[in-house]
Amino acid sequence: MATQLVFYTNPMSRGRIVRWMLEESQAEYRTELIDYGPAMKSADYLAVNPMGKVPALRHGDTVVTESPAICAYLADAFPDAGLAPPSGSRGAYYRWLFFGAGPLEAAVANRAFGFELPAEKEAMAGYGNFRLVMDTLETAVAGGGHVAGEAFTAADVYIGSHIGWGLQLDLIERRPAFEAYWERLSARKAWRRATALDDEAAAEKR
Repeated sequence: MATQLVFYTNPMSRGRIVRWMLEESQAEYRTELIDYGPAMKSADYLAVNPMGKVPALRHGDTVVTESPAICAYLADAFPDAGLAPPSGSRGAYYRWLFFGAGPLEAAVANRAFGFELPAEKEAMAGYGNFRLVMDTLETAVAGGGHVAGEAFTAADVYIGSHIGWGLQLDLIERRPAFEAYWERLSARKAWRRATALDDEAAAEKR
């Protein structure tokens, strides 16, 4: 697609997920680094994302926010990269993409904040409890494959980013299946390119 992509991000943000997805998609894009504080809450940037957060993506007249939505959008916008299953075979793809955006992120965030759901309230939460989320996540990544089948997809970018981040910060249990899955994903050339770009941008801001 000839329309330019503009990627709004900060190297110390979930924008790293989208950077990886952009590198996997082999799309040409321009990066706009947004500082935390006044710049992210400026009128110009709020016109892009009213939440005043990164990442965000502009593709011509289309603006997409929220990391999993951007990943899914890019997979569809650049089909030659093969980052989404055929349209009739996306059950597992959607399941794990949204599992990452819902139960996984909520459970890990609550754990990071030291918040434990009372047992009698678990049914009210979308994820139930942390152990249930970890057990369910393990079923997705065990066995040496990918979460939506044999092929690597945008769902792996999103789920893998959470696992890699969670392992680094000790917010996800160090189960062999998680470590093996992340070892496979972090060996990908696109992940390495994306990480180098964000690490360089972060170093320049120090």
